[in-house]
Amino acid sequence: MHTHSTLCPLMLKYPILKQGQAMHKNIQIAHSPDADDIFMYYAIKFGWVDTKGYEFNNIALDIETLNLKALQGIYDVSAISFGVYPLIKEEYALLRTAVSFGQGYGPKLIRPKNKKLKRNFKVALSGKYTTNAMLFRIYYPEARPVYMNFLEIEEAVISGKVDAGVLIHESILNFDKSLEVEKELWEIWEDLAGEGLPLPLGGMAIRRSLPLNRAIDIENILIEGVKAANERKEELCKKLENDSLVRISDAMLAKYLNMYASNTSIELSKLQSKALDTLYALGFKHGLWDAPLNTEDYLIPKEYEALRSS
Repeated sequence: MHTHSTLCPLMLKYPILKQGQAMHKNIQIAHSPDADDIFMYYAIKFGWVDTKGYEFNNIALDIETLNLKALQGIYDVSAISFGVYPLIKEEYALLRTAVSFGQGYGPKLIRPKNKKLKRNFKVALSGKYTTNAMLFRIYYPEARPVYMNFLEIEEAVISGKVDAGVLIHESILNFDKSLEVEKELWEIWEDLAGEGLPLPLGGMAIRRSLPLNRAIDIENILIEGVKAANERKEELCKKLENDSLVRISDAMLAKYLNMYASNTSIELSKLQSKALDTLYALGFKHGLWDAPLNTEDYLIPKEYEALRSS
């Protein structure tokens, strides 16, 4: 493993587009079909942001499929679970925008009412590489995970296929009345990480094979997209609902977006970066990867932008 503590080593991870060199500006962006990802991307899709000549082609896949595709290096820019990032850090840089954190809330471990869970209970998780699965396995080392699409988890618990399941995305807001919360992932995070840090869930990553000039442009365009979405939230929500692009609507949509796609999603803060450092230290401590990560070392180097315009 190597880290990048100065500008020059980090810049070596990116090709630099030379002046006059031809520039292919067609960029693939993969994101989940969940309301927060749709919300954060579609201001760009609807033409509300200057894309500086870039053409963005989007594809929507569930988050675990995106994690697996990132492990294969398929897409230029992709939504990922923060829990998978240490495994793709050599091929992808983290973007500062379109980040989702929980603050007093997050995924929920649910079970049938009045059911007592054994130490080795069978649990449905939304994917091996999701952040919630990472934290769950650390906290419940004797549980027996079964991985499935997050849309199937609630029914798997109701039917008895599994003893419990971790609900994510919009599912946390409205689940069957025969079920109840055993543990909030937020509580698990606080137990593992201490109090005061937001719960890291997911963000975006960009392939390092893209020239650094372009990576900077793309990050800035995406930042503007998330900013525009928040500035025109009511208008965007109506458009998403009218075009049937989201699974929830009205008050539930507003509540969900306030949780996971708010002003705190526009650009990674120092507190959020500290939370990511803590997440990656936890993973290292529990043997999930070979070293802790300093998040700042894996972001696109803004120093180059200053040098380019000086």
